[in-house]
Amino acid sequence: MKTNNILLHTCCAPCLVYVHEKLDEMNVSFDTYFYNPNIHPIKEHAKRLSTLRDYTSMYNLSLIENDEFLQEKWENGFKCEDCYKIRLDKAAQYAKLNDYKAFSTTLLVSIYQNHDLIINICNELEIKYDIEFMYHDFREGYRKGQNKARELGLYRQKYCGCINSYNSSNFKEKINWD
Repeated sequence: MKTNNILLHTCCAPCLVYVHEKLDEMNVSFDTYFYNPNIHPIKEHAKRLSTLRDYTSMYNLSLIENDEFLQEKWENGFKCEDCYKIRLDKAAQYAKLNDYKAFSTTLLVSIYQNHDLIINICNELEIKYDIEFMYHDFREGYRKGQNKARELGLYRQKYCGCINSYNSSNFKEKINWD
């Protein structure tokens, strides 16, 4: 029997792949929560959400969608910290209001994210909302998850998601939103 009903903030399907596998191995039940209003442009936002819907459907995972798109908020300059805070705050708040035991995030699987900053923000939110932050360093399975995502044919994005990362991406010509 699975324990620890947690809300898992999920940035995208490829990052969910290994986290899903690891949480199953740890016998932790979770609901997937999509809240990523930072993703630019709207076509990329839609593509990532659609891919996540496909993946969660494939594995019969619960998906809670908050598909709010706040592009105008991000166009006047921001840092990764701002992006992490707005998404993780919304996830922690949702978890608390909906009686989850804890919250976590798939951002903790990426070798490209600021792991320590994410942990610090989540620890602050744990106190703010009086809900447990379930920490695990999922980076151990980053490559494994990405390889499985490729095998499954999941859309694997070429940049983090925000307008800043899009503008600095070396792979713009490989992005296909069809």
